[in-house]
Amino acid sequence: MAPSRAPSAQLLRSLRGLDLNAGPSHAARAFSTSCRYGEEAQVQRESFYKNPNPETAFVPRLERKLMAAGTAPIGSRRRRMAIAQSQGVPFDQLPFQCFQEARKILIEDRQEKLKQIETMRARIARLQDTTGDTLPKGGEPYKQKRLASMRKELEHLKILADINDPNVKRRFEDKKGDMSKPIYRFLADRKWREYRRKILVQRITQLKVVPDVTPHCDPILDIKMSFGRKSVQPGDFVDSAVSELPPQLNIQSFEKEQRLVTVVVVDPDVPNLAADSFDSRCHFLATNIQLGPTAPQVDLAKLADDQVLVPWLPPTAQKGAPYHRLSILVLQQKDNTPIDKGVALKNIRQDDFKARSFMTRHMLHPIGATLFRTKWDDSMTEVMTRAGIEGADMELKRVKVEPLPYKRRNPSTFR
Repeated sequence: MAPSRAPSAQLLRSLRGLDLNAGPSHAARAFSTSCRYGEEAQVQRESFYKNPNPETAFVPRLERKLMAAGTAPIGSRRRRMAIAQSQGVPFDQLPFQCFQEARKILIEDRQEKLKQIETMRARIARLQDTTGDTLPKGGEPYKQKRLASMRKELEHLKILADINDPNVKRRFEDKKGDMSKPIYRFLADRKWREYRRKILVQRITQLKVVPDVTPHCDPILDIKMSFGRKSVQPGDFVDSAVSELPPQLNIQSFEKEQRLVTVVVVDPDVPNLAADSFDSRCHFLATNIQLGPTAPQVDLAKLADDQVLVPWLPPTAQKGAPYHRLSILVLQQKDNTPIDKGVALKNIRQDDFKARSFMTRHMLHPIGATLFRTKWDDSMTEVMTRAGIEGADMELKRVKVEPLPYKRRNPSTFR
């Protein structure tokens, strides 16, 4: 017998040896009006492939289907696969021994950090209650400096207490983190600096926002810009019909304190035909804008009248001119001191606006920047007419520079 037929022959002999009539367990099934298990009606369930869940879809085809529908998958693919295969078990109770043992160590470490937090709070309260007679050498300035250092250390301990908590990381990945808590501000700041800040610094450096508009800028705010539903990345070209209305800004701060900031939009590429150079124009200016980590939305069209110094002027570019850079600067007001509108308007010229002079006069420094670009398009004439800007019927051309006499070609010598 061939080796390939040996298992089948043994199976056949075992089947022949079975007594199908032996024992009550092989008795014939009695008549019944109920259907057999194999013939029962199947329950119609919602197809996982037709309606994928963003929390459990880990197949690339389903991820593309979700993205096409406008819904982004939640978390990493590895995490979505674990949730899909866990059969509804809560995240804290996943039956993995290594995971549960690691959670015990993290819980013990968190309890230790909580004790250090309570100790630090008691030290801060004790130092605040000290009077002038019991202050150490240095007096009141030393006390305030010491308090600031201790409060900074307290915030750092709060971050260390939650940095390794899997539930915290999960809520942050699900975009459900509370920005009023230091741990979520820390995670958001770290994620922003890993990629988005690098792209932003590259754009404002390559497109010469620094130093053409501001001498320096070290961004500490994540600025997202959109015109209605159109999201604009730093340096993108925006059609004139889209940018005719002011944009909406999402200015995310990663610090606990509230800020008073000034938002200014400057175009440094306005052609000056008389001087054969470029001038700067202010397209928007607003001061005394309250900014915090939990309220990042700033709609330039809905600011109060006492905040707006220069209303929105649609960005324009004449035909034949190079593209214009519309730079958006977020300036920190010194000591969160409000700027008086009447005093500020005395020294502001919209058509010859100098951002450096404005910053020096009111003691402002840039903490955030972004930009978009505009150029001549089909709807530019209508936008310039509605805004009352001259030059829609003019086309700029480069002046032909005649070569020097000793560099001119002599046609008579050509062969």
